[in-house]
Amino acid sequence: MSEKALKDLNMLPESGRKNKNTSNGSLKPEIEQTGENLEDSQKKVSSPGVENPMNVNGVGDSVPEVGNSEVEYIESENLKDVEDLEMSLKTLLAGLDSKDWVLVCEALNDVRRLSIFHKEMMLDILGKVVTLIVKSLKNPRSAVCKTAIMTSSDIFKAYGDDIIDSLDPMLVQLLLKASQDKRFVCEAAERALVSMTTWVSPVSLLPKLQPYFKNRNPRIRAKAAMCFSRSVPRLDIEGIKAYGIDKLIEVAASQLSDQLPESREAARGLLVELQTMYEKSHILSANGVSDDREVTSWENFCQTKLSPLSAQAVLRVTNIVREGLVLGS
Repeated sequence: MSEKALKDLNMLPESGRKNKNTSNGSLKPEIEQTGENLEDSQKKVSSPGVENPMNVNGVGDSVPEVGNSEVEYIESENLKDVEDLEMSLKTLLAGLDSKDWVLVCEALNDVRRLSIFHKEMMLDILGKVVTLIVKSLKNPRSAVCKTAIMTSSDIFKAYGDDIIDSLDPMLVQLLLKASQDKRFVCEAAERALVSMTTWVSPVSLLPKLQPYFKNRNPRIRAKAAMCFSRSVPRLDIEGIKAYGIDKLIEVAASQLSDQLPESREAARGLLVELQTMYEKSHILSANGVSDDREVTSWENFCQTKLSPLSAQAVLRVTNIVREGLVLGS
């Protein structure tokens, strides 16, 4: 090498010399180190003892995701049965509570396999399993978090109302994850929430969702409203009577003026659904209203059960939709 070339090389910054030395294409160590640094930075940003990884504005920080070849995200339909059922059950809780994040992901996938192929075998430890899934949902490492979210979806499908007593901590984490900016985590959490509203009965789920309509984070309110509007149509007539259609209308009306359009759209969809249910089911007798046609109209019912402003807002929404349907027919 010429003297001039040596001089030029010595003048390069240290990082530049490293890049020259790795010009053979082997950049994997630097990429993996970047991934670790991202995870470390996430841990430093999160304050000790704070479960909610939100910034001061209540919105999750957006951190680029770095791929990791050690973890494979397997869709539910592609999961295969566990090789050794007895051993999997014996080591499951220890694996979920491991300090080795790769082992945690493997244990989470075993939970998924067991819930699909041997769900009865996990019933006795289901509460402990859900608690450890929630621990993984809080994990700052994205691979663990996403695998835990996918596990939640399979748990909802397999166990439905059997997890209702353990649902609250899982629900709050899924609403948080669905409200953050990291897209691949957010999308997985939204799919898990859809699974929840599909497999957990609305009678059990609606009371769990309602408190989140008053959350300070508008994104969480929006996600809760969307879950609520998906769940209500699954109520049968008896379920509507038990919950109270007037209460359901009040909940939807409260979201019509919410900050985010997702909340308002969910409320409008729910009100149209409730109007259809109301007019088809004739459940007014459960509310102590006369069967007189004029008194039992949707308009009179809303005016009777809601404040004047809320009734006006609800009727405006449902009348606009009805007029649109008539014009479109």
